[in-house]
Amino acid sequence: MTGTDAHLPAILAGALTPESLRLRFARAAHDPPWQPEHLGDGGPAGLRGRSAAAVLVPLVSRPGGLQVLLTRRAAELRDHAGQISFPGGRAEPQDEGAAGTALREAEEEVGLARDRVELLGQLPAYTSVTGFVVTPVVGLVSLPPGPVALAIDRHEVAEAFEVPFSFLMDPAHHRRHVFVHEGGQRQFLSMPWHGTAADGSPREYFIWGATAAMLRNLYRFLAG
Repeated sequence: MTGTDAHLPAILAGALTPESLRLRFARAAHDPPWQPEHLGDGGPAGLRGRSAAAVLVPLVSRPGGLQVLLTRRAAELRDHAGQISFPGGRAEPQDEGAAGTALREAEEEVGLARDRVELLGQLPAYTSVTGFVVTPVVGLVSLPPGPVALAIDRHEVAEAFEVPFSFLMDPAHHRRHVFVHEGGQRQFLSMPWHGTAADGSPREYFIWGATAAMLRNLYRFLAG
């Protein structure tokens, strides 16, 4: 780790309510275009080989404030095994745009019914090192009180968990890393969260890579 971004301001709690988020996304339709901080972490140099994909950024309404629903991918998957991610995946011909892909994948992966999701808007696409052009779709989610009770597809998802939205929107928790790759240096962000696993044991969830980058873009969007 090379440092954190504690010098940047956290998004105030009043801007992280459902109503404030609705207003912010509505205003974005009329504001000048904004520039995301992270557009990707690599991938094929040309358009050939790239695949459209989408993820749902699920903001769950809880009495103590919004929570972000994240998943830990199954260890047997070919791409990004064991990593923390949003529900999502490759676009299919029958999907109605990025929102349709995100909602279908969330339903397939964690059993999140689409009628529980209020779509707010989309963030700029992010190109992953595996060649996916991923559109983050932000939505408010209503779930019953209590722990996450979802129908998880164990072939794709090892577990689902929630992280306070306020934690992720505070740059003091955004850590910067540098590593050497193919003779050059590359940077990435992480947002480690110390939570509780489904069996009640403490666990550190290392949120990094594309998921952390898209959360950072959401921070920049809300800070604008």
